[in-house]
Amino acid sequence: MESHHGGMHMPTEPPTLLRLLTPQFDATSVVPALAVVALAAYLLGVRTVRRRGIRWPWHRTANFVAGIVTVLLVTATQVMGYGMMIFSIHMLQKMVLTVPSAMLLMLGAPVSLAIRALPRRGWGAAGRWLLLRTLRSPTARFLAHPVVTTAVFVGSLYGIYFTPTFDLLMGSWLGNVGMLVFFLGSGLLAFGGAFALGPWPHRASAPARILELGLPGPLHAFFAVALMLASAPVVRAFADPPPGWGIDVMTDQLAAGNIVWGFGEVPSVIAFIIVYLQWSRSEVVQTRVSDRRVEADLEAYNAHLRTLAQGPPR
Repeated sequence: MESHHGGMHMPTEPPTLLRLLTPQFDATSVVPALAVVALAAYLLGVRTVRRRGIRWPWHRTANFVAGIVTVLLVTATQVMGYGMMIFSIHMLQKMVLTVPSAMLLMLGAPVSLAIRALPRRGWGAAGRWLLLRTLRSPTARFLAHPVVTTAVFVGSLYGIYFTPTFDLLMGSWLGNVGMLVFFLGSGLLAFGGAFALGPWPHRASAPARILELGLPGPLHAFFAVALMLASAPVVRAFADPPPGWGIDVMTDQLAAGNIVWGFGEVPSVIAFIIVYLQWSRSEVVQTRVSDRRVEADLEAYNAHLRTLAQGPPR
């Protein structure tokens, strides 16, 4: 049985793994619809560039598809309904969108694909021009600056959950959906700059990107500890779980804190490894290019010496 909350189907039975993964589509399924459109556009872009003879790495497509799947797992299932009622499930939903979903989507390099797929001439050229203009705009540079992305990525935790903002947003399905879109967007901005795959409004060096990935860790951990050590419910929206479900509010809040801690640590390590490998590969490539230039210069110098040794032509 289900009840309704402003058009959203709300579960009336306690959560189980099977119930959590049960598909849920209703008038509030905005994020799943956007995810499906994004997937269709991405696959169309892959087909377009391949028809032009441009190679597109399969692993980028796999990453993007996996990212869309993770988005759908927490927005097109009953995780949506349970996330409006149970703090730990809400936090799981939020952290999945912010970290693994955003990481996988940006590892798919959608911006690079769009620039390669959009035509340079004809009606489609306007879309390519608009995308490039947006990437180079002062607003985009500001939003993509590491200081801003870090502040939004982590600061939103404190600004939303430790203020009345969260209870206000959770008062309607529209506020909840808007919050999920915001969390996903903040993750995309953060990892887009960190991974630096293709054109991006603000590009930093590899050491700076590694530092950027390390900054949110302690702040995430502090937020998680604050949740786990709190002696009272942090947010009112989850203070009264459905009777008969056997949910202890403080135990559930402790679980929410552990989820934040886990998602703040493990994916960050993975992101560190990815950026470090990118850095190592770029160093190897630069070294090879430099060695080739030195060898070419040396060969040219030796040829010059041989010419001098032969003397002037007779």
